[in-house]
Amino acid sequence: MQRILSISGLRGIVGDGLDPNYVIRFAQAIGLLAKRGTVVVGRDGRVTGPMLKRAVLAGLESVGCRVIDAGITATPTCGFLVRHLKASAGIEITASHNPVEWNGLKPFSSEGAVFDEARGKALLALLSQESFELSPWNSIGRTEGRPDAGDAHLAKVLEQVDVEAIRNRRLKVVLDCNHGSGSALGPKLLEALGCDVVVLGGTPDGVFEHPAEPLKENLGGLCAAVLSQGADVGFAQDPDADRLAIVDNRGRHIGEELTLALCADYVLSRSPGPLVVNGSTSRLSADIATRHHSAFHRSAVGEANVVARMREVGAVLGGEGNGGVIEPRVGYVRDSLVGMAYVTAGLAGVGTNAQRSLAEWVDSFPAYSIVKDKLTCPADRLGDACRALEKKYPDATATQGDGLRLDWADRWVQVRASNTEPILRVIAEAPDEARAVALCSEAMAAVRAAVS
Repeated sequence: MQRILSISGLRGIVGDGLDPNYVIRFAQAIGLLAKRGTVVVGRDGRVTGPMLKRAVLAGLESVGCRVIDAGITATPTCGFLVRHLKASAGIEITASHNPVEWNGLKPFSSEGAVFDEARGKALLALLSQESFELSPWNSIGRTEGRPDAGDAHLAKVLEQVDVEAIRNRRLKVVLDCNHGSGSALGPKLLEALGCDVVVLGGTPDGVFEHPAEPLKENLGGLCAAVLSQGADVGFAQDPDADRLAIVDNRGRHIGEELTLALCADYVLSRSPGPLVVNGSTSRLSADIATRHHSAFHRSAVGEANVVARMREVGAVLGGEGNGGVIEPRVGYVRDSLVGMAYVTAGLAGVGTNAQRSLAEWVDSFPAYSIVKDKLTCPADRLGDACRALEKKYPDATATQGDGLRLDWADRWVQVRASNTEPILRVIAEAPDEARAVALCSEAMAAVRAAVS
């Protein structure tokens, strides 16, 4: 059975672990945690979304919740709407970057943020109960549609940038929505910014044209389109549009790691302040914080951990190296729309008074190469993997807590368990690709030997 339940939410393969009965129960638990209040529900474009949404609505109504059905909407839009509409909770029906056969439920607190550890544990405790107290026939909930669900989110993102300056730049952009929920607002945002937009996979039907995760090996079509169209930039969203990968004007995949770096460079150049990233994010973010005389902080991997640290230090920006940018003035959730707005603003010269190509902007940064690998493995074998790496690299500075991170003066490697899949991830970074690949491969071999 393929079903993963954690404090972050629920994911599974539909028909093999993720079934309507369990989804109803999960939604009921969210409704009870929300004290039977208002809950926002959105979904990505996956073909199983309509069926699961009906189960979610039934579960929430059965415990007396008022439900706002936002339709096909990006995960950051769902989180934004919870806070904007003063709802008690939210549920986005999505499996994010997982393959097409997967789907899941991602809950939001009343602050419009993903569940933290305390809320997640409360949810798991509630789900362990044998039964729930349902509402009687005369006090069941109701569902109302929200056809304008994304308008307020779009307006809030546009408030963060100089729209006229970006319009004057007249950028040409290729946007790869890959048939996900990013198509709900992504093209509208870029058009509002005066961009000439070419959209790939703009129908949100979940029939992905390439594997869901926006990695280099999956974005050859976007790279080719940027070159053939003579575009200034290519953007790729994952299916629920909380992550953003980027291709520069040379057709070069610069990936997800640089998404946060570019946005941080733009934001901190105008408003210096604390920057928070997770422990698997490129050290380039630390370089950029130093460049702009801003404090730099790391958290454990996981959106909730980044958000908690951001709130603790009063961060002006945060995010993760998977292309997730968190702008607290919009919402405490990763947001590809914010990422696109800030990158286009940077290309327009806003904050620097100098227009430049994306390739020139990227090449102005210190050079690092980050390499990631993974293997299918139960999370309870993480300890064996950590011990193996610590033994192999006794000269490194070890940081425990989120798996194991080993640092040297010019490179680092980490092993950790995924929060959403039964896999271990190995990540390495070095000043050039050859050394990063060698370090990741060497560490991966040691991990595989330890857990096999």
